[in-house]
Amino acid sequence: MVVEVRMIAPLAFRGISRITCALGVFFAVALSIASADEIRVPNYTDPRERIPLPDLTAYSRIRFVTTVDFPPFSFLDQTGHLAGFHVDLARAICDEIGMLPRCQIQALPWGELDGAIANGQAEALISGLAITAQSREKYRFTRPYLALPARFALRSEENAGVNSARALSGKRVGVLGGTAHEAMLRDWFADLRPVTFSRPGWMFDALKAGTIDAVFGDGLQLSFWLSSQSAEDCCRFLDGPYSSQAHLGEGLAIAVRPRNAPLSQAFDHALSALNRNGRFTELYLRWFPNGLY
Repeated sequence: MVVEVRMIAPLAFRGISRITCALGVFFAVALSIASADEIRVPNYTDPRERIPLPDLTAYSRIRFVTTVDFPPFSFLDQTGHLAGFHVDLARAICDEIGMLPRCQIQALPWGELDGAIANGQAEALISGLAITAQSREKYRFTRPYLALPARFALRSEENAGVNSARALSGKRVGVLGGTAHEAMLRDWFADLRPVTFSRPGWMFDALKAGTIDAVFGDGLQLSFWLSSQSAEDCCRFLDGPYSSQAHLGEGLAIAVRPRNAPLSQAFDHALSALNRNGRFTELYLRWFPNGLY
């Protein structure tokens, strides 16, 4: 598989986190347990379903495009090479459908991704594009393979016996202002007292200092902060995960042009197979060792 990087300036991510906020509902997701570390791994496929692999002889190659500003999904590593969960997932998908030698993945600025697909310079976009009514007019999406849930976090030592978000009733809970997570917190947990912050670092510092009782936000960001040196082992997840299509979107999926429906089906075939044979779990634990769920 060929990996190519073309990037000059810092990029601006416009992914699933910028979906319009509204009152939402849970969506179903099966969670399997990784026995080694007891980390729950998401599985969005029915293990009994077998999605047929379509004829791909019309495709001499499959070119994915992504960005380099979406760690740990896609980024430049210390050696300047493109790396991340999406890079490894694209490679695994191509291997599963027998196209690995003919697959490429290229990093472009966000603003060039649409053009690359529209002009036929690439066949697939794997970069956290929000699934909305507008994007569905231009793209055909695979089934979601990963959602980024919301989570609570609180200080560990003072809350050793606290295991339910109900214990936060009337408490001060930090959240980033103007985000989908703020809307979700206010809609779903009306008995909590939201305290808004403009920067994640300020919110985390307030949690460590005890000026707020908990925080509510993106499970991915919280997972990496909780395991970081700056967290100083102060805190842990509480309850959840919490998922809402209306607030947080349908999840991450691969986008192709509508005329490339066979590719979308082939990717769904591969994603289903990767979940059954354990390769998706392997990738998930590699890039999210502390889990999101």
